[in-house]
Amino acid sequence: MNPKLLIVDDDEEIRTQMKWALAGDYDIVLAGDRASAVAAFAAARPLVVLLDLGLPPRPADPEEGLAALAELTALESLAKVIVITGQGEKGIGLRAIGGGAYDFMAKPVEMEELKILLKRVFHVAQLEMEFRELQRQVVPDAFEGMLGTSPAMRSLFDSIRKVATTDAPVLLLGESGTGKEMAAQAIHQCSARKKEPFVAINCSAIPETLLESELFGHEKGSFTGAHAQRKGRFETAVGGTLFLDEIGEIPLPLQVKLLRFLQEQFIERVGGRQPIPIDARIITATNADLKKGLVDGTFREDLFYRLAVVKIALPPLREREDDIRLLAQYFLHRFAGQAGKPGLVFDQESMRALSRNPWPGNVRQLENCIRRAVIMAEGKRLTVRDLELPAATPGSRSATLKEAREQLEKEMIQNALRKHAGRIAPAAIELGVGRPTLYDLMDKLGIARE
Repeated sequence: MNPKLLIVDDDEEIRTQMKWALAGDYDIVLAGDRASAVAAFAAARPLVVLLDLGLPPRPADPEEGLAALAELTALESLAKVIVITGQGEKGIGLRAIGGGAYDFMAKPVEMEELKILLKRVFHVAQLEMEFRELQRQVVPDAFEGMLGTSPAMRSLFDSIRKVATTDAPVLLLGESGTGKEMAAQAIHQCSARKKEPFVAINCSAIPETLLESELFGHEKGSFTGAHAQRKGRFETAVGGTLFLDEIGEIPLPLQVKLLRFLQEQFIERVGGRQPIPIDARIITATNADLKKGLVDGTFREDLFYRLAVVKIALPPLREREDDIRLLAQYFLHRFAGQAGKPGLVFDQESMRALSRNPWPGNVRQLENCIRRAVIMAEGKRLTVRDLELPAATPGSRSATLKEAREQLEKEMIQNALRKHAGRIAPAAIELGVGRPTLYDLMDKLGIARE
């Protein structure tokens, strides 16, 4: 069975041409506007979407296409959306990337170039889907995509299960990179709302002048450039969960509107006068000290207590030492598969270096470190040089007797090989072992054969 591809374009002739060109490789689903695109996506659940930003009622304006992008990525965060833009609209393409698009292409689309891009995108999407399924179904230590066996993580999982049974607002606290959005998704997936949208927005990533419209939507003509009515993230999340990351960055006027919603469950679009009822759960997160904002007046006290009905703190990676190896192995499996290096493994020294690194950037830093190392690796083993981490030493924290012995063996072998210009036979004689034994030791310790 061919993978499903959703093509969204208001021009029926273009839709037909693309279907004719791509039907041999994909099961094509077609849509001509935002509403039909969202409906088709919800029904077919394609891995990849081709989205023309110029959709009715104003095909010359990208706003409707960008709104469709927000709704599609809210329905499935792993879906890959490739947006199609007009010539000279690179800025709009980049804006779409910031809104969750995977890539963008300019019109007129070169079909051969599109086919190459689609092949790569489907491959990446399939790998990510398989990895998520592996985490959920096969890996006993995975909880809704979150990995961890440490006491701190098991306590976190227990808290998520408890709060998921209610609709109480939750405030997630934790350093950058600790997985606050993943925790919010886990709460959503464990709740009765799991079949409805999970909509996430980083409040610090959107300019203050645009944030109100992004959250609450706007009416046509409400400000310069508002050529059509647009729904905001609150309306997109109806029935589901709205996750507001970096909540401390919301300006005071918007804090008032958010407080009103929490009190009354109604919103008003920018430029609108009609109250719109919204049934959505609110989860917020911050890596800042909101209580400091209460003192200096940048965050409303009444809003804080409305949002922090339940507070959950996510542990930093340095307090999850038992999880570092587990996370490292799964990131390696994921990125090595994407890079076409499925046999890649850590050598002993690199694993020790991973375990003793403080990881100030937490899980996100670990993930990026291993992604970069997979790209740079030349052999079958990842080294501390690939990871760009300081090498572990026998006297370092967490070094065991076995690790110290292996480190000493490695140093002795490397010194003997260096002394004899990489020649195995004289190095083996000096070390008092046979050549087969020396080869086995070199493989075990990750020493490359010259």
